[in-house]
Amino acid sequence: MSNHSESEKSLRRLILDSARKVVVEEGYAALTMRRLAKMIGYSATSIYLHFESKDALLHALIEEGMDLLHARLTEAVARAESDADAVRMVCREYVDFGLDNPEYYEVMFMLHPQRMERFPAGKYRRARRNLDVIGQAIRSASGSDGDADGPSLVKASAVWAQLHGAISLVIAQRVDASLDRDEFFNRIIDGTLSGLKLNAEAEAQR
Repeated sequence: MSNHSESEKSLRRLILDSARKVVVEEGYAALTMRRLAKMIGYSATSIYLHFESKDALLHALIEEGMDLLHARLTEAVARAESDADAVRMVCREYVDFGLDNPEYYEVMFMLHPQRMERFPAGKYRRARRNLDVIGQAIRSASGSDGDADGPSLVKASAVWAQLHGAISLVIAQRVDASLDRDEFFNRIIDGTLSGLKLNAEAEAQR
């Protein structure tokens, strides 16, 4: 690969990392292409060569985070020793991703800019794979081949919502700092799994 290509990749990485930092620390409105250019020491034109707009840049950040999350969730399933174990491991991996990558997590799930363009349909379908991983793990552990867009989608969405709520509170520092974080999330995951109708193997492993 040419030095030019490597330089362009490095610049794109710098743009994404700098934009994520501004958005998380100061909010959507604080991010402008001009300000970003000044931060990284390049012209605004250089940024536009990589991203056609501010929202395209934010969409790229969201997509990148979703892809990182998907890799971790699928790896968790691959490491699981049983279907029941896969559900717990997916839940734990989702929690760990949020705690390990709070800036990505905030941009992916906690950013609420009123004026940001709608996330493109193709990127949304790609992001949806994360929910599908959770849903498939639940279906397998339940001994069900149910419709991915039916009851299992509701279950997967409910699991995601419960985990997201706990992660968001911790990231926002709204949880007592004296709490043992591992115990806190283990109880969240235990409570989440107890609400699922898993098969006998899953019941035995809880």
